[in-house]
Amino acid sequence: MTALQNDRFLRAIKREPVDMTPIWIMRQAGRYLPEYRAVRQKAGSFMQLCKTPELACQVTLQPLARFPLDAAILFSDILTIPDAMGLGLHFKEGEGPHFERPVQTAKAIQALTVPDPQENLSYVLDAIKMIHQELAGKVPLIGFCGSPWTIATYMVQGHANKSFPLIQKMLHEEPQLLHQLLDVLAKSVSAHLNAQIQAGVQAVMIFDTWGGMLDTANYQTFSLCYVKQVIQNLARELSGQAVPVILFTKAGGQWLELMAQTGCDMLGVDWLTSLRDARARVGGQVALQGNLDPKILLSSPEVIRAEVARVLEEYGHGSGHIFNLGHGITPDVPPDNVAVLVEAVHSLSRLYHQ
Repeated sequence: MTALQNDRFLRAIKREPVDMTPIWIMRQAGRYLPEYRAVRQKAGSFMQLCKTPELACQVTLQPLARFPLDAAILFSDILTIPDAMGLGLHFKEGEGPHFERPVQTAKAIQALTVPDPQENLSYVLDAIKMIHQELAGKVPLIGFCGSPWTIATYMVQGHANKSFPLIQKMLHEEPQLLHQLLDVLAKSVSAHLNAQIQAGVQAVMIFDTWGGMLDTANYQTFSLCYVKQVIQNLARELSGQAVPVILFTKAGGQWLELMAQTGCDMLGVDWLTSLRDARARVGGQVALQGNLDPKILLSSPEVIRAEVARVLEEYGHGSGHIFNLGHGITPDVPPDNVAVLVEAVHSLSRLYHQ
């Protein structure tokens, strides 16, 4: 393992002293960067970009060439697992992901098997090895997967949808069938994250993007239960170094206590939840990541700095906070505003670590 030149991100997760609050940004390698759009065009399609390790490596590193971020995140997609299961994933411009063969019957679900990451997702692992080599210990690399529930929402519906009515119907009418699907997905997510850890990522994140659409009982039964299963089956260290786990349920602020019991090391918090409140509730158990509203990055530099100051003040003094947005950065954000954000976090946070 290459020694890290900047381990601020990993130390903050362990709630160890840091000189300033670390920052990385969800979707930091993305469409708001003109250099990303150029590579995406060269690749021909989004999936081709994901499946070409050299290009995935290139776009992963692009935001770090521009901004002094404290972590890199692998460029990939949460739907690579169902694609590896043979569901025929493709992306339609302006519409998002589509599956040629959604899973909506007992027969389709019973036919699913856990993909072998070394065989079916080797392009992800090859990208990680390349990124790791290129980073040369500059900052840690984060790997990720979607949660079993979130991946299932797309697999059953067949495409992106704000309410995912088909999985809701399955949940109420055929819960055992849904449990069968979630079980094979939990095993697949654990296997893929373990392979990412072996390939060299230094932290992993589970994106439970659609967990927040459930009520509390169903969230525990159909989402959190399987996240816990994933985390329990992870290799939590590599070469003697701990590999922390980050869990983020969008619109899940009401469940922080439940989420903190999954065995994760850090919780992502969206902008709907007060960071002060989150710290009071679970700050003694886990680190916290967040939680600037992404829309703030469309404002003036003065507003961005004021909002950064507010978020830092909300968390307060001491370690255990990684600055991030409350969800992914949007394509319309000017890159100059991201530079303002990163500089503001680093400069304004120092007084909270003295």
